[in-house]
Amino acid sequence: MLHFEIVDESDDYVLVNKPPFLLIHPTKPNGAPTLWKQLRELLAFEIANGGQVSIVNRLDRETSGLVLVAKTAAAAREFGLLMQQRSLRKEYLAIVWGWPTWEHKLVDAPLDRQGKHQHSVVWLKQVIHAAGAPAQTQFFVERRFRKSTPSGDRFSVIRAIPRTGRTHQIRVHLASVGHPIVGDKIYGPDEQLYLRFIETGWTHELEQQLLLPRHALHSAKLAIEGKREWTTVLPDDLAEFCSGGF
Repeated sequence: MLHFEIVDESDDYVLVNKPPFLLIHPTKPNGAPTLWKQLRELLAFEIANGGQVSIVNRLDRETSGLVLVAKTAAAAREFGLLMQQRSLRKEYLAIVWGWPTWEHKLVDAPLDRQGKHQHSVVWLKQVIHAAGAPAQTQFFVERRFRKSTPSGDRFSVIRAIPRTGRTHQIRVHLASVGHPIVGDKIYGPDEQLYLRFIETGWTHELEQQLLLPRHALHSAKLAIEGKREWTTVLPDDLAEFCSGGF
């Protein structure tokens, strides 16, 4: 059983719509389903005849949406070059806390791992720091809405266009301008919620503060400049959260 939807396929690539909570690559030897493993099973014939599975744009476990996968070494090189040239454009949709006072904003702020500069209870947590790698993200407000929740009633749908590809870039940049992503356990209300989640799993207390069991970030569009583009709509969990608004 496949845990993802095939959006498009050719001799050179397959484009899939990844659901939230599906890992891209194996992280533990526990046999948990991963996109990479399922793709290798799906493309077993191609692999047996010299093909491969090369994931071009990786998504966090909780992030849903479009993932481009090269099926040949030549395609992997081509897509890799497009990434270096920034000719493979990516757009995300995020549901954030609050109503921005702006319609469009460019955040230009370098990122580094927080633990390199100060104490961090989460090893992978990123922070804006002058010593970090350059990072730029464009943000556009798609919609503002109200929704009565235990933790607030103002939310927005933001279109995020990363100009660089740093770890957690969109999540950090949105939090830095005062609009963290709904459901974000690391960059949301309190990073201690992440540790609590690791210890206890999803609980009613966490739901009261985070509202969603995953961060509300979706890879909505991939485009090769001047050639083609692919889009997908918000998945059911995020669409439902928005539809309950007013």
